[in-house]
Amino acid sequence: MIYPQHFYVNKNLRSEIKGQKPFILWFTGLSGAGKSTIANLVEQKLLLRGLHTYLLDGDNLRHGLNKDLGFRDEDRVENIRRVGEVAKLMADAGLIVLAAFISPFRSERLLARSLVDQGEFLEVFVDAPLEIAEQRDPKGLYKKARRGDLKNFTGIDSPYEPPESPEIHLLSGFNPPEEMADKIIAHLETLRLIR
Repeated sequence: MIYPQHFYVNKNLRSEIKGQKPFILWFTGLSGAGKSTIANLVEQKLLLRGLHTYLLDGDNLRHGLNKDLGFRDEDRVENIRRVGEVAKLMADAGLIVLAAFISPFRSERLLARSLVDQGEFLEVFVDAPLEIAEQRDPKGLYKKARRGDLKNFTGIDSPYEPPESPEIHLLSGFNPPEEMADKIIAHLETLRLIR
């Protein structure tokens, strides 16, 4: 059997020394919705306040930690499970974690939420209609999926399950990214998660 090792230094001490509350901002939405762009802007704003952050991005993790995974449903589930565990460890280190992932399935987002304490997980739904995400298509992935060159692409031949009650709902494609980042910051201030 494996038993967890208990240490004297814990999340509370790590957070206290950083002068902040740890939490996870989980950005979800279709490819091209603007998740990474908005998360990047939010992280910059948090750093300007002297807060300790880390941004986990789907594409970046697929070059390292998750490079052994494909895009079948089973692989997507494992991808988000791993990301949730990493985000949990980083929150335990006292960091504010920004996670920008399509994370198409509600059950995996709920699993990620369940890994941390109540109030430490905020789901940010970057809600872009498929038409707008396809028009943007920054990586040309929708074109490849429509041609049949890319299988299991979310929104085309693989489902996306939108959040039912996200803490923050952003209408991407109708508001500039900077404005949406400011909305997130204002929400975090209202919740007294940041000063």
